[in-house]
Order: sequence, then structure tokens, then C-alpha cells
Amino acid sequence: FEARLVSVMLVRRTVALQLHKAAAAIPKAQVFSGSATLTASVPRSIGGNTFPVGMRGMAASAKPHGGKLVNLMVTDHKEKEAALKKCNVPEMVLSERQACDVELLTTGAFSPLDGFMNEDNWSHCLNEMRLLGSNVLFGLPVVLDTDREDLVAGKTVALKFQDQVLATLEIQSAWKPDKAEECHKSYGFTTLEHPGVRMIAMERKHIYIGGKLTGLGTPKRVYPVLPPAELRESLPSTKDVVAFQCRNPIHRAHYELFIRALDAPNVEKGSVVLVHPTCGPTQEDDIDGVTRFKTYEVLKSELKDPRVHWAYLPYSMHMAGPREAIQHMLIRKNYGCTHFIVGRDMAGCKSSMSGKDFYGQYDAQDMAKKHSKELDMQVVPSLDILYTQEMGYTTVDVANEKGLKPVKLSGTEFRRKLRAGEEIPEWFAFKSVVEVLRKSVYRQTLRPTPTSTHARIPAPTSKGRAWRGLHTV
Repeated sequence: FEARLVSVMLVRRTVALQLHKAAAAIPKAQVFSGSATLTASVPRSIGGNTFPVGMRGMAASAKPHGGKLVNLMVTDHKEKEAALKKCNVPEMVLSERQACDVELLTTGAFSPLDGFMNEDNWSHCLNEMRLLGSNVLFGLPVVLDTDREDLVAGKTVALKFQDQVLATLEIQSAWKPDKAEECHKSYGFTTLEHPGVRMIAMERKHIYIGGKLTGLGTPKRVYPVLPPAELRESLPSTKDVVAFQCRNPIHRAHYELFIRALDAPNVEKGSVVLVHPTCGPTQEDDIDGVTRFKTYEVLKSELKDPRVHWAYLPYSMHMAGPREAIQHMLIRKNYGCTHFIVGRDMAGCKSSMSGKDFYGQYDAQDMAKKHSKELDMQVVPSLDILYTQEMGYTTVDVANEKGLKPVKLSGTEFRRKLRAGEEIPEWFAFKSVVEVLRKSVYRQTLRPTPTSTHARIPAPTSKGRAWRGLHTV
């Protein structure tokens, strides 16, 4: 056991060193290849934002990405048995992150993909941000990693998660990826200070396999997940549907942001917002998915706003900034949304060493605007809002114009108050959400310090970020 542990640690250290060496040969500028190249910033107005105009009144039943909503799920018992009989290697046990990808593929959230990318499609998506053959825009590769040498082209394997077989995979391609190049093309960086790079280098195994999936079931989760076809049916078909993506509990600033989005110039009156949080794995220091789900549920009960629809997405974050913004847009398009709110530094992250942002505040917005016409989905840039003593929440330009005094509470101070049981102002957070978070903090203090054979990966730091408004979605 000890020898095996040492071997695992040496492999991880070797990968990390390879990535750092590769970083020296790759420019450190935030440059993305092919169609993913960032353009110059677009001039903004209305509190630092410009709203696109033109295509108004789109139906909520927007066409799926690529033209057809994929459904790989098999419901007939005999068809399920036939799929399992094709398996000719021992089953593969999935991680939570992998199970999320399987579910999004088999239910159609990643349409038009019908399985994990093979090597050619993976390489093309990395370099061009498009799918091979169809040339359809696609933000990030979707791959399945393993350390098993028996999973090769021509084999069929059952994919199992927590004692449940979710799908079978007909393997068409197996290869050992250049992870340094993958990180550079996906994130613009190869340093282990980036959480996405750490995930690829230290969590993913050294072999990728791709091929066609047959869906047999979906994971049993604490939070309910509607597949795209069902969520589309629940949304109004004659109104704009504005998607709001988040990975954190929703506080007052988030609420103000997505409610005000319904008044954006390119959103029809009487439209609705879909609050669609990701509840899968994210970066190391984020709140766990189950706790996040509980905060959303209590807030949904508190608000009871017919303009606000709620659903949950089993997606695992990459913290890839601009390219991940495209990924979120195409996913929400498959769920029937017509508009997408892009926050400042969306899907961004900080260096775990220096605390500096990897991406510019408006990089994701610029990337989304550049491709919105091709995606047939409108962008609603998030307003730059803050809380003031005189007017409550308002935009920064209004506060500056009227000389209003902003009120701030740093993330560090919020967490300190949360742990200490001190009162948290209601202008900052909803009481119902605070109660759930306090219970989670209390439970964590009762847990013994866990022991693990896995190498500890340093988590990004939060250098006292000021909660003026919504800084990261």
C-alpha cells in the first residue's frame, strides 16, 4: 500500500513538473487559438454595459445547439439488456465529475454531442473551439479519463456511479493527451496556480477515451435534475427566457442583478428568468453542491416570484473564463433559454499563490458578444451594481452621478460573521440563506479532520474581495 501511495505521488509530481516546464515555452499572455481568440473590448454604456439590440421576442423554445436535441437515453428494458450484453470489459467506476458529464451527454445538455469526444474531435475543439466536421461552436472539450490500459478502441464498457450503471460507452478512440497543451488551449495558462490546470494535471488520469454513449439511467442526487426536454416544457413558449448561471449561494446583489436583467433593452416585457445554478464539483474552496442546493430551495420558497423559474444543473466547473462562458451559453440554449446573463469575470478564478485574477473582468462578456449571433442567443451583460445608504441598490454610474455613499462588506468579513454567529445585514444576504449556511458551518466544525491518501492541492485564496455587487458568477 505504501509503495503504491509513493508511486501515485511521484506520478503526480512528474506531471506537475512537466506542466511547469511546458509553461516556460508557452507565452503567458491570455491568448486562445483559432476562433477562440479574444477581440478588443466593446464600448459600454448604462453603468459600464452595452446591450445588443435587434432580435426581440424570441420564443423560449429556441432551437437546440446544432439544430437537434440529442437524447441518448434508453427506456425499454430489453434494449437496456442488449446494451449491457455488448460490454466486453469490466465496468468502469466514475467520479462525481465524470458522472455529471455522462448525464449531460445522455440527456442532451451537451447537444449535438452523442458521446465523449474522440482524439480528433478533442484536438479540433481545443484548437478551433469547434466540433470536427460540422464546425459547430463548442467551448471546451468533453472527455472521459481513465488509467486502465484495457479500455481501447473496439471495446464496450459499462459506466458505473455509486452502484448504478448510468451508460455504456462504445470506445472509438483511446490516447494519451498532451496535458500541458490542453491546459494552454483550454484556459490560456499552464500553471498549477489555476484550478482548472490542477484538475487536469492532478485529478484526471493519463488516458482519455472517446466514443458513443447509450444512456441507461441518471444519478440519484439530493437535488432534482430535469433533462433539457422536460425543462423546455416547463418554460413559457411565448416569452424570452433569461438564464442566470451561478455556482455560489445567491445573495442580495445576485438577486438584484437577475431581476434587473428582465428590464434590459433586449429583453421583452413580461419575460422570465431561469435561475440555473451548477451543483456539480467546482473549485476547492467553494461551498459544496448540497449546501448550495439547500440555499436555493429556501430562497425559492421565500421569493415565490412567478417571474423566476428554478432548475439545477449537474455541471462541473472548469473556471475557464471566456471559453467556459461559451460552454454555459450553449448548454442553456439546449434547455430552451433565449438570453444569457454574463457577469463580470464569469467563470474566472484567482491564482492560488498571488491572488491575482487570471482573466480580465470583461473577457467573458467580450467572448459571449462575439459569438452570440452564431449561437442565436442574446447576451445580457450584468449591471455593475452596489448598495448605498441613500438609495439601497443602484448602478455604479447612478451612485457616482448623485454622489451616493456605498456600503461594503468584504467576503472575509462575511465569512467571519457567519462563523461567529454575528448578525449579517439583510441588504447583503437573505436571512433564510444565512441560516442554511450557518448550519453547514456548524456541521463542519463538528467533523473530525479527515485523513486522505490523496495529495493536497492548494486552493485559491480570496484576498478580501469586496462584495460591492456581483464580481464572479
